[in-house]
Amino acid sequence: MEHKRTLLVMAAGMASRYGGNKQIDKVGPHGEILLDYSVYDALRAGFTKIVFVIKQDMYNTFRTLCGNAVERHMEVAYSFQDYSSLPPSFVPPTGRIKPYGTVHAVLCARGAVSGPFAVINADDYYGRDAYRVISSPLETLEGKNALMVSYALKNTLSENGTVTRGICERDQDGCLRKITETYHIRRTDDGLIRDLQEEGESPVLAPDAPVSMNMWGFSTDFFPLAERDFRLFLENPKADPMKKEFVLPAAVDSWMRNDGLKVRMIPTDASWFGMTYREDRETVSQCLARLHREGVYPDCLFP
Repeated sequence: MEHKRTLLVMAAGMASRYGGNKQIDKVGPHGEILLDYSVYDALRAGFTKIVFVIKQDMYNTFRTLCGNAVERHMEVAYSFQDYSSLPPSFVPPTGRIKPYGTVHAVLCARGAVSGPFAVINADDYYGRDAYRVISSPLETLEGKNALMVSYALKNTLSENGTVTRGICERDQDGCLRKITETYHIRRTDDGLIRDLQEEGESPVLAPDAPVSMNMWGFSTDFFPLAERDFRLFLENPKADPMKKEFVLPAAVDSWMRNDGLKVRMIPTDASWFGMTYREDRETVSQCLARLHREGVYPDCLFP
Protein backbone atom coordinates (compact mmCIF):
# COMPACT_ATOMS: atom_id res chain seq x y z
CA MET A 1 0.00 0.00 0.00
CA GLU A 2 1.36 3.37 -1.01
CA HIS A 3 1.04 6.05 1.67
CA LYS A 4 0.79 9.76 1.17
CA ARG A 5 3.83 11.73 2.29
CA THR A 6 2.27 13.39 5.33
CA LEU A 7 3.17 16.51 7.30
CA LEU A 8 1.67 16.77 10.78
CA VAL A 9 1.50 20.34 12.10
CA MET A 10 1.18 20.95 15.85
CA ALA A 11 -0.83 24.14 16.22
CA ALA A 12 -2.73 23.86 19.51
CA GLY A 13 -0.14 25.45 21.84
CA MET A 14 -1.03 28.42 24.01
CA ALA A 15 1.89 30.74 23.09
CA SER A 16 2.18 32.09 26.63
CA ARG A 17 5.53 33.86 26.12
CA TYR A 18 4.37 35.46 22.88
CA GLY A 19 1.24 36.86 24.48
CA GLY A 20 -1.27 35.84 21.83
CA ASN A 21 -2.19 33.32 19.16
CA LYS A 22 0.92 33.52 17.03
CA GLN A 23 -0.20 30.63 14.81
CA ILE A 24 -2.61 33.02 13.06
CA ASP A 25 -0.61 36.25 13.22
CA LYS A 26 -0.31 37.68 9.70
CA VAL A 27 3.41 38.38 9.43
CA GLY A 28 4.07 37.97 5.70
CA PRO A 29 4.11 40.94 3.27
CA HIS A 30 0.82 39.83 1.69
CA GLY A 31 -0.95 38.78 4.87
CA GLU A 32 0.59 35.31 5.15
CA ILE A 33 0.77 33.50 8.48
CA LEU A 34 4.04 31.76 9.31
CA LEU A 35 2.49 28.35 8.72
CA ASP A 36 1.79 29.21 5.07
CA TYR A 37 5.53 29.07 4.37
CA SER A 38 5.93 25.67 5.98
CA VAL A 39 3.09 24.25 3.91
CA TYR A 40 4.46 25.81 0.72
CA ASP A 41 7.96 24.43 1.35
CA ALA A 42 6.55 20.99 2.19
CA LEU A 43 4.46 20.95 -0.98
CA ARG A 44 7.53 21.77 -3.09
CA ALA A 45 9.44 18.97 -1.32
CA GLY A 46 6.89 16.33 -2.34
CA PHE A 47 4.48 16.17 0.61
CA THR A 48 0.95 15.37 -0.50
CA LYS A 49 -1.04 15.45 2.76
CA ILE A 50 -1.13 17.75 5.75
CA VAL A 51 -2.74 17.17 9.15
CA PHE A 52 -3.39 20.21 11.33
CA VAL A 53 -3.57 19.46 15.07
CA ILE A 54 -5.52 22.40 16.49
CA LYS A 55 -7.94 23.43 19.19
CA GLN A 56 -11.48 22.66 18.12
CA ASP A 57 -12.57 26.28 18.44
CA MET A 58 -9.87 27.27 15.92
CA TYR A 59 -11.24 25.04 13.14
CA ASN A 60 -13.12 27.69 11.16
CA THR A 61 -10.29 30.21 11.55
CA PHE A 62 -7.66 27.73 10.35
CA ARG A 63 -9.74 26.73 7.35
CA THR A 64 -10.23 30.37 6.39
CA LEU A 65 -6.61 31.44 6.87
CA CYS A 66 -4.82 28.41 5.46
CA GLY A 67 -6.76 25.20 4.93
CA ASN A 68 -9.13 26.26 2.16
CA ALA A 69 -6.28 27.51 -0.05
CA VAL A 70 -4.09 24.49 0.67
CA GLU A 71 -6.92 22.04 -0.18
CA ARG A 72 -6.51 22.97 -3.83
CA HIS A 73 -2.96 21.56 -3.79
CA MET A 74 -2.87 18.68 -1.29
CA GLU A 75 -5.06 16.58 0.98
CA VAL A 76 -5.92 18.33 4.26
CA ALA A 77 -7.12 16.78 7.53
CA TYR A 78 -7.82 18.23 10.96
CA SER A 79 -7.37 16.69 14.40
CA PHE A 80 -8.26 18.30 17.71
CA GLN A 81 -6.02 18.36 20.76
CA ASP A 82 -8.34 18.48 23.72
CA TYR A 83 -9.08 16.59 26.88
CA SER A 84 -11.65 14.31 25.21
CA SER A 85 -8.72 12.27 23.85
CA LEU A 86 -7.26 11.56 27.28
CA PRO A 87 -7.62 8.05 28.75
CA PRO A 88 -11.07 7.62 30.35
CA SER A 89 -9.48 6.76 33.69
CA PHE A 90 -7.67 10.11 33.89
CA VAL A 91 -9.43 13.27 35.06
CA PRO A 92 -7.53 16.58 34.58
CA PRO A 93 -7.33 18.79 37.66
CA THR A 94 -9.93 21.50 38.02
CA GLY A 95 -8.79 24.75 36.44
CA ARG A 96 -6.25 23.31 34.03
CA ILE A 97 -6.67 24.39 30.39
CA LYS A 98 -3.09 23.89 29.18
CA PRO A 99 -2.54 21.09 26.62
CA TYR A 100 -0.54 18.06 27.74
CA GLY A 101 2.37 18.54 25.36
CA THR A 102 3.61 17.56 21.94
CA VAL A 103 3.40 13.78 22.42
CA HIS A 104 -0.30 14.21 23.17
CA ALA A 105 -0.63 16.45 20.11
CA VAL A 106 0.70 13.77 17.77
CA LEU A 107 -1.40 11.06 19.44
CA CYS A 108 -4.51 13.11 18.72
CA ALA A 109 -3.80 12.74 14.98
CA ARG A 110 -3.49 8.96 15.03
CA GLY A 111 -6.66 8.43 13.02
CA ALA A 112 -5.48 10.75 10.24
CA VAL A 113 -2.08 9.08 9.70
CA SER A 114 -1.57 5.79 7.85
CA GLY A 115 2.16 5.76 7.11
CA PRO A 116 5.43 7.60 7.85
CA PHE A 117 4.93 11.25 8.73
CA ALA A 118 6.93 14.37 9.54
CA VAL A 119 6.11 16.56 12.54
CA ILE A 120 6.62 20.32 12.89
CA ASN A 121 5.51 23.23 15.05
CA ALA A 122 3.07 25.65 13.41
CA ASP A 123 4.86 28.73 14.72
CA ASP A 124 8.37 28.00 13.44
CA TYR A 125 9.95 28.80 10.08
CA TYR A 126 12.17 25.84 9.24
CA GLY A 127 13.50 26.84 5.81
CA ARG A 128 12.89 24.99 2.55
CA ASP A 129 16.07 22.90 2.85
CA ALA A 130 14.70 21.20 5.97
CA TYR A 131 11.73 19.78 4.05
CA ARG A 132 13.96 18.77 1.17
CA VAL A 133 16.34 16.73 3.34
CA ILE A 134 13.62 14.88 5.27
CA SER A 135 11.25 14.18 2.37
CA SER A 136 12.97 11.27 0.63
CA PRO A 137 14.15 9.37 3.77
CA LEU A 138 10.60 9.61 5.09
CA GLU A 139 9.26 7.43 2.27
CA THR A 140 11.08 4.29 3.43
CA LEU A 141 10.86 4.86 7.18
CA GLU A 142 9.53 1.88 9.11
CA GLY A 143 9.73 0.06 12.43
CA LYS A 144 11.56 1.56 15.38
CA ASN A 145 13.39 4.06 13.22
CA ALA A 146 12.93 7.81 13.23
CA LEU A 147 14.38 10.96 11.68
CA MET A 148 15.34 14.30 13.16
CA VAL A 149 16.38 17.38 11.22
CA SER A 150 19.18 19.05 13.19
CA TYR A 151 20.12 22.73 13.09
CA ALA A 152 23.26 24.54 14.12
CA LEU A 153 22.51 26.24 17.43
CA LYS A 154 23.73 29.61 16.08
CA ASN A 155 20.93 29.51 13.47
CA THR A 156 18.13 29.10 16.00
CA LEU A 157 18.42 32.01 18.46
CA SER A 158 16.13 34.91 19.31
CA GLU A 159 17.44 38.44 19.72
CA ASN A 160 14.76 39.17 22.31
CA GLY A 161 15.19 36.59 25.04
CA THR A 162 16.26 33.10 25.96
CA VAL A 163 15.19 30.00 24.04
CA THR A 164 14.82 26.34 24.87
CA ARG A 165 16.64 23.92 22.60
CA GLY A 166 17.18 20.19 22.58
CA ILE A 167 20.98 19.95 22.34
CA CYS A 168 21.96 16.72 20.62
CA GLU A 169 24.83 14.27 20.68
CA ARG A 170 25.38 12.01 17.67
CA ASP A 171 27.11 8.65 17.48
CA GLN A 172 29.69 7.53 14.91
CA ASP A 173 26.92 6.45 12.52
CA GLY A 174 25.29 9.87 12.50
CA CYS A 175 22.42 8.79 14.73
CA LEU A 176 21.12 10.59 17.77
CA ARG A 177 22.77 9.38 20.96
CA LYS A 178 21.25 11.78 23.45
CA ILE A 179 19.07 14.89 23.51
CA THR A 180 19.13 17.32 26.42
CA GLU A 181 16.49 20.02 26.80
CA THR A 182 18.34 23.23 27.69
CA TYR A 183 16.09 26.05 28.81
CA HIS A 184 17.88 29.42 29.01
CA ILE A 185 20.00 29.83 25.90
CA ARG A 186 20.98 33.26 24.62
CA ARG A 187 23.81 35.04 22.84
CA THR A 188 25.33 37.38 25.43
CA ASP A 189 27.00 40.76 25.01
CA ASP A 190 30.42 39.13 24.57
CA GLY A 191 29.16 37.36 21.45
CA LEU A 192 29.16 33.92 23.04
CA ILE A 193 26.17 31.61 23.28
CA ARG A 194 25.49 30.63 26.87
CA ASP A 195 23.14 28.56 28.97
CA LEU A 196 22.06 31.23 31.45
CA GLN A 197 21.50 29.10 34.51
CA GLU A 198 19.88 30.61 37.58
CA GLU A 199 22.74 29.59 39.83
CA GLY A 200 26.46 29.27 39.21
CA GLU A 201 28.32 29.89 35.99
CA SER A 202 26.64 30.03 32.59
CA PRO A 203 28.29 27.42 30.36
CA VAL A 204 29.37 28.48 26.87
CA LEU A 205 27.72 26.44 24.12
CA ALA A 206 29.29 25.68 20.74
CA PRO A 207 27.73 27.72 17.90
CA ASP A 208 27.60 24.65 15.66
CA ALA A 209 26.16 22.34 18.29
CA PRO A 210 23.33 20.34 16.67
CA VAL A 211 19.92 21.09 18.12
CA SER A 212 16.41 19.77 17.65
CA MET A 213 13.71 22.20 16.53
CA ASN A 214 10.91 19.64 16.80
CA MET A 215 11.12 18.55 13.17
CA TRP A 216 10.81 14.79 13.34
CA GLY A 217 10.00 11.87 11.09
CA PHE A 218 8.21 8.84 12.56
CA SER A 219 6.74 5.58 11.38
CA THR A 220 3.40 4.42 12.76
CA ASP A 221 5.35 2.50 15.43
CA PHE A 222 5.37 5.87 17.18
CA PHE A 223 1.79 5.45 18.32
CA PRO A 224 1.91 2.36 20.58
CA LEU A 225 5.06 3.66 22.28
CA ALA A 226 3.55 7.11 22.75
CA GLU A 227 0.23 5.79 24.01
CA ARG A 228 1.93 3.56 26.58
CA ASP A 229 4.24 6.25 27.94
CA PHE A 230 1.65 9.01 27.81
CA ARG A 231 -0.52 7.00 30.18
CA LEU A 232 2.43 6.54 32.55
CA PHE A 233 3.15 10.27 32.34
CA LEU A 234 -0.41 11.19 33.26
CA GLU A 235 -0.33 8.83 36.24
CA ASN A 236 2.97 10.20 37.59
CA PRO A 237 2.11 11.74 41.00
CA LYS A 238 5.41 13.65 41.28
CA ALA A 239 4.88 16.08 38.37
CA ASP A 240 3.00 19.36 38.80
CA PRO A 241 -0.59 18.49 37.76
CA MET A 242 -1.29 22.02 36.52
CA LYS A 243 1.81 22.46 34.37
CA LYS A 244 3.22 19.08 33.37
CA GLU A 245 3.68 18.33 29.66
CA PHE A 246 5.00 15.27 27.86
CA VAL A 247 7.25 16.58 25.10
CA LEU A 248 8.71 14.82 22.07
CA PRO A 249 12.43 15.27 22.91
CA ALA A 250 11.98 13.66 26.32
CA ALA A 251 9.94 10.82 24.85
CA VAL A 252 12.43 10.17 22.05
CA ASP A 253 15.32 10.14 24.52
CA SER A 254 13.49 7.57 26.63
CA TRP A 255 12.60 5.38 23.64
CA MET A 256 16.21 5.36 22.47
CA ARG A 257 17.39 4.19 25.88
CA ASN A 258 14.62 1.73 26.68
CA ASP A 259 12.95 0.60 23.47
CA GLY A 260 15.66 0.44 20.83
CA LEU A 261 14.50 3.44 18.82
CA LYS A 262 17.13 4.55 16.29
CA VAL A 263 17.00 8.18 15.22
CA ARG A 264 18.91 9.28 12.13
CA MET A 265 20.07 12.89 12.38
CA ILE A 266 19.73 14.84 9.14
CA PRO A 267 21.61 18.15 9.28
CA THR A 268 20.44 21.30 7.53
CA ASP A 269 22.23 24.61 7.11
CA ALA A 270 18.89 26.44 7.05
CA SER A 271 18.27 29.26 9.49
CA TRP A 272 15.27 28.88 11.75
CA PHE A 273 13.20 31.79 12.90
CA GLY A 274 10.05 32.03 14.92
CA MET A 275 8.05 34.21 17.25
CA THR A 276 8.95 33.12 20.73
CA TYR A 277 8.46 36.67 21.97
CA ARG A 278 6.19 39.47 20.77
CA GLU A 279 9.34 41.47 19.95
CA ASP A 280 10.37 38.80 17.42
CA ARG A 281 7.47 39.70 15.15
CA GLU A 282 9.17 42.62 13.38
CA THR A 283 12.32 40.61 12.68
CA VAL A 284 10.27 37.75 11.25
CA SER A 285 8.26 40.14 9.06
CA GLN A 286 11.45 41.68 7.68
CA CYS A 287 12.97 38.26 6.94
CA LEU A 288 9.87 37.10 5.09
CA ALA A 289 9.67 40.31 3.06
CA ARG A 290 13.31 39.84 2.05
CA LEU A 291 12.68 36.24 0.97
CA HIS A 292 9.82 37.42 -1.24
CA ARG A 293 11.99 40.13 -2.79
CA GLU A 294 14.73 37.57 -3.49
CA GLY A 295 12.26 35.31 -5.29
CA VAL A 296 12.33 32.48 -2.76
CA TYR A 297 8.55 32.88 -2.42
CA PRO A 298 6.00 34.20 -4.93
CA ASP A 299 3.54 36.95 -4.10
CA CYS A 300 0.76 34.34 -3.88
CA LEU A 301 1.77 31.07 -2.25
CA PHE A 302 -1.41 29.14 -3.09
CA PRO A 303 -3.05 30.51 -6.23
